[in-house]
Amino acid sequence: MEYTIEGRNAVIEAFRAGKPIDKLYILDGCNDGPVQTVKRMARKTDTIVRFVNKERLDALSQTGHHQGVIAQAAAYEYGTIEALFARAEKKGEDPFFILLDNIEDPHNLGAILRTANVSGAHGVIVPKNRSALLSQTVVRASAGAVNYTPVVKVTNLAKTIEELKKKGLWFVCADMTGEVVYETDLTGPIGLVIGSEGEGVGRLIREKCDHVCSVPMQGEISSLNASVAAGVMAFEIVRQRREAAKRRGSL
Repeated sequence: MEYTIEGRNAVIEAFRAGKPIDKLYILDGCNDGPVQTVKRMARKTDTIVRFVNKERLDALSQTGHHQGVIAQAAAYEYGTIEALFARAEKKGEDPFFILLDNIEDPHNLGAILRTANVSGAHGVIVPKNRSALLSQTVVRASAGAVNYTPVVKVTNLAKTIEELKKKGLWFVCADMTGEVVYETDLTGPIGLVIGSEGEGVGRLIREKCDHVCSVPMQGEISSLNASVAAGVMAFEIVRQRREAAKRRGSL
């Protein structure tokens, strides 16, 4: 769940305590000493800062005493890439991560977390910018999956993909221009990249993927909701892994 930290001193103390802050809202034009301190701390932690008017701050405030500064923090802790690999190793499975690009709708993020959990993905990776983050809406939409499936927040998704490739993962992204997903080998250590139904996966991210796959459409509508596309592709990975395990005689 997401909650607010309001007031200059309270936000400063949250930064000093190392509390992960998702977003920081500051009254536009306010530049006194404590606010400058808050800004410096935000820069050091690479926190997203939004400069807004008083009406916006008043609407966000739960106490009515924000003093021009409101921080939003996730009550659920974000995981680490190392923890995702550890989960895969503990289960004796090849790593299976779901990476999200341009998924800004919290309902979609929650639904994808639910899919990640039931399909056996070892975790979900989101960028800190242009992404929904852990909030009460996400928690509800995930049907409790956020309690079991780690979410990792990264600064640069493209760089993260490069680093994961060095660790043996290969990547497939969902895009309507790609090869049919059912005709693509999706076994082995894999990262599944899902973009929003509007913008899709960004060009830079798509170019870093090893395969671009599509779900064949039979009707008049030409696209799927992002969480549905994630479900179709995730369970094709599940199916192929089960078939491979049968051939090895390990299932």
